[in-house]
Amino acid sequence: MAQANVYASVAGTVGRSDKDPGKVGVFRRPVETGEWEHVLSDFSSNVVHVHPTDPNIVLAGTHDGVYRSIDRGKTFQRANFPDKNMEIWSFLVDAGNPKLIYAGGSPIAVYRSEDSGETWRRLPDPNMPTRCVMPFACRVMRMAQHPGKPGTIFAALEVGGVMRTTDGGETWKDCSPDLIRLAQLPHLKSKIVSNTSDEGMLDGHAIAIDPADPDAVIVAVRMGLFRTDDDGNSWQDMEVGRFSPTTYGRDVKASPSERGTVYSALSVAAASKDGAVYRSKDKGQTWQRFDKVQVHGTIMSVALHQTDPKQVYIGARYDGEVFGTQDGGESWQSMNLPHGVKDIYSLACG
Repeated sequence: MAQANVYASVAGTVGRSDKDPGKVGVFRRPVETGEWEHVLSDFSSNVVHVHPTDPNIVLAGTHDGVYRSIDRGKTFQRANFPDKNMEIWSFLVDAGNPKLIYAGGSPIAVYRSEDSGETWRRLPDPNMPTRCVMPFACRVMRMAQHPGKPGTIFAALEVGGVMRTTDGGETWKDCSPDLIRLAQLPHLKSKIVSNTSDEGMLDGHAIAIDPADPDAVIVAVRMGLFRTDDDGNSWQDMEVGRFSPTTYGRDVKASPSERGTVYSALSVAAASKDGAVYRSKDKGQTWQRFDKVQVHGTIMSVALHQTDPKQVYIGARYDGEVFGTQDGGESWQSMNLPHGVKDIYSLACG
């Protein structure tokens, strides 16, 4: 199986002075050279996404809307995107229609493209309640689509819980009340910068649906991994602390090529010097540590190859740390970003 290009989104939003924003944007590591290239430098980028059926198309969510590449990330141009200075944090390509793509923004907004990301329109306001006032606007962090119901999409919100649409993003329903119920349990209370201890359970970072278990939705929040089997009406703690000493859930992804296999990035906190990637081969019932590396920052992203399950890449936050395996986790290669580049938010490969 051919190796993939690897992409990293870098944002200068943490612990930086305005005088030293550092290098931000999108970096690309082509298979041919194995050398990182700074391919998008105009704005911070919080997400990069390789189109699942056409790896020539690479989408970058920046602090000024969507940028798009049609040459495997060699060059990027700003898409025909309606709003200036909108931060884009997530993408979802429709499983049945590869030209249909969704993007999630901050403050909460959802956009849709029907021409593979070339032009975008803003969908109606999801009208989610503000339950937690943070120093930043609430973000649509990740989206996951029901495999058998294309119009049904779940979105994880930081810091706002979970929302769901059944009509392709035209209207949304709040799926957070039961997360707030769980936040009343003493061990699931967490308050860092807001005025409510519900904050930790509403601190959504990623969301995934495994095609082998299409009615189960897994959300990664500050307090761990939680799942729903009833469209977000009730949530159950997956109790990943049984398998991992760290439980801060930053990423969760269902394998696109191995049914029943799910990966999660579990660290200590948003700002930490440790973390690991865990893999479940039984739809999240049990987890085993997958990586064999020591990171020095919170693991922010796990990148899975669309067709080759042996390729997995992980990115840690502070020192531009990237590690990859091409043999299913047996061996790992350090692929760090150029010296001084840090604050990785998202990785992608393809």
